[in-house]
Amino acid sequence: MKKYLLLSCFTLILATSCISTRLTIKNIDDKAPMPKLTKEKTFELTEISSDKKYGYDPDYPINLGFLPVQNADINIKRYFGALSGPQGQPITYELVDSCCPFPSGKNNMGAGLLDVYEVTWEGLSVPKRLHINLYERGEIIAPAGFGIKKIL
Repeated sequence: MKKYLLLSCFTLILATSCISTRLTIKNIDDKAPMPKLTKEKTFELTEISSDKKYGYDPDYPINLGFLPVQNADINIKRYFGALSGPQGQPITYELVDSCCPFPSGKNNMGAGLLDVYEVTWEGLSVPKRLHINLYERGEIIAPAGFGIKKIL
């Protein structure tokens, strides 16, 4: 019995230590509307952020939580499909990490993780790393240093 109690306590401590006890994300807006879609089925972006933290800092991620998290991959494609390099260069992107646990009521487990994507384009010497939040909503714009893909 004592062994079971110790194991239970250890498991509880381990589980709760993996989740941040407070929400540090600063740019959540539950009332933000999902961006319109272009005829290419990408998000219609109209603005580039003047805030150098937007997307780059885990406290200011790109909040794409407009669909249930099980279907949220479509918003990744819609978002990155709307971006370009600063001179209109085509971009490539790759999921490279998950980080930064935070409490979220939008998930059965009560927590979410940010996905970290590396983005490159021709002429970029060091890939840019963007933090994506698939659980919460927020204003959707292009990060500083990027362009918006031209709609033909």
